[in-house]
Amino acid sequence: MSDFGRLFRYARPYWAALLGSVLLMAIAGAANAGLALLIRPIFDRVLDPNTTDAPILLTTIPVFNVPVYLHQLIPFSPKEAWALVAIGILLVIVFRGLADYAGNYLANYAGFSAITDLRQQVFEKVMRQDAAFFELHSTGRLMSSIMNDVDKIQQATSHLLADWLRQTFFALGLLWVVVQMDWKLALVSLTVLPFVLIPTARLGRKLRRATRRAQDDAGEVSQILQETLSGHMVVKAFGAESLEADRFRKSARRLLRSNLKYVSQQALASPLIEFFGALTIVGLLTYASRQIKLGQMTAGEFTSFVAALLMLYDPVKRLTGIHNIFQQALGAAQKVFEYLDREELVKDRPGAQALTGFAKGIEFQQVGFHYPNTSATPVLRDVTFEVKAGEVVALVGPSGAGKSTLASLLLRFYDVTEGSIRIDGLDLRAVTLVTLRRQIGIVAQDTFLFNDTVANNIRYGRPSATDAEVKQAAVNALAGDFISRLPEGFETPIGERGTKLSGGQRQRIAIARALLEDAPILVLDEATSHLDTESEMLVQRALSNLMVGRTVIVIAHRLSTVRRADKIVVLEDGRIAETGAHEQLVAAGGVYQRLHDLQYLEADI
Repeated sequence: MSDFGRLFRYARPYWAALLGSVLLMAIAGAANAGLALLIRPIFDRVLDPNTTDAPILLTTIPVFNVPVYLHQLIPFSPKEAWALVAIGILLVIVFRGLADYAGNYLANYAGFSAITDLRQQVFEKVMRQDAAFFELHSTGRLMSSIMNDVDKIQQATSHLLADWLRQTFFALGLLWVVVQMDWKLALVSLTVLPFVLIPTARLGRKLRRATRRAQDDAGEVSQILQETLSGHMVVKAFGAESLEADRFRKSARRLLRSNLKYVSQQALASPLIEFFGALTIVGLLTYASRQIKLGQMTAGEFTSFVAALLMLYDPVKRLTGIHNIFQQALGAAQKVFEYLDREELVKDRPGAQALTGFAKGIEFQQVGFHYPNTSATPVLRDVTFEVKAGEVVALVGPSGAGKSTLASLLLRFYDVTEGSIRIDGLDLRAVTLVTLRRQIGIVAQDTFLFNDTVANNIRYGRPSATDAEVKQAAVNALAGDFISRLPEGFETPIGERGTKLSGGQRQRIAIARALLEDAPILVLDEATSHLDTESEMLVQRALSNLMVGRTVIVIAHRLSTVRRADKIVVLEDGRIAETGAHEQLVAAGGVYQRLHDLQYLEADI
């Protein structure tokens, strides 16, 4: 119930539409009850050859004992009883249809709007999570939850909400009909309901668990699909199509078993209702034949009663099915709420101030760090150094030394576990994330470009940039020539992750993006490591343009790219091994000289 109440809170902004839907569905329910009441005069008056011209009694309002005649509800009174009943049936159906249509639209409007808000909130919450969150949750599973799980909830809160209101008011109207006709007979007839509702409630709990399992299996299928499609070139290169097909088949079979388990449990409610409904009808026919013979009930009264009772069982049956699907939605909601309830490990502190500029420098003070989802073995230990404004500082060292981790900590993808990082004397954790990241541009070895036009990729960090500014950034990044040769120039779509471009072209687009953002601090994380010699030369020239007037932190394996850095910080096993200029470190005979000699030996070989 807590999950249901939480879902319902998303519909509060649309309370007017919900209220209108409730009122309209109540009208539709009353009209549906009117159809059951109109059966009585058909048998007692229209089909009876001894009919008279007396007013046609529809019902008597209980407690007040007020009779309701058909001619009182119709604006004109035909002389023929059949004409009066026929007009009544047509009017009831028209009113029921109009009310049901409008009520259904309003309920769906409220449901779709509420779930759109929920999906947006989940998306924004996931996007605010730290890097450790994305290490724990694969892209495919996250996509499955944001789409498939929310779709399950959407089905329950839009289509089923409308049907639930419809069937509820239909059931209430028909219940009133059978009770006011013969409350004792109605009570006996409805004694079977507990035998239906109690097992249905128990089935609902099992259905919720089965749904959660099915959604998890669907997430696994999405994960395999996303990985295989994204890495299709690797799959083909290793001839692993059959391996991936087998993985997908096994995962799909698990999803099939989960879905069949859900279906088998859900289908139990329908035969249960039909069996007890048949028992009730058999008992009623036996009772009615005796009452009609004794003259205590007319054929019209009994037919109207049985028709209302039969009509009542259909909403009850539908409501049990709706209950089961609601349980399915609640099962899906559990995963969605897990994401919403997860605490953001990297977030703005209360009272965090805006970082409005950069003037002095960056200080790493006794920084220690270990990744949240791994053992407590530190990746960085007691790292202390300073990057003054305007300096070019290089971070070098063997793989796994912690170079890229320092860049991630500077951008606050993670928070340090020991020590602090300060910009102009302010701890990064004391400033807002948005203003911190506006001060830092990054060009990484794995350039990510969106499946959009060249221009939109360049202006990604500054959407308000003009076309002239975009073109100038591309020229400064030495990308103008190849962009002009593309089929549609700057408006050419570049494919998923920029697959229509070469590695060097993608890097120059990324450099143009960083140029246009114009951040005072620049991080270059192995920006040329995957390029051929010609592309590297072009990217190095573009990077030189980008570095002018900025404070730069360069992360590199190739020591030739950092020879002219103002300061080189050498990391080994998560600690600073050496610090100095290129010539000093080569002459010192330490880690840097070893790396230097190894690289030149490799070049000679």
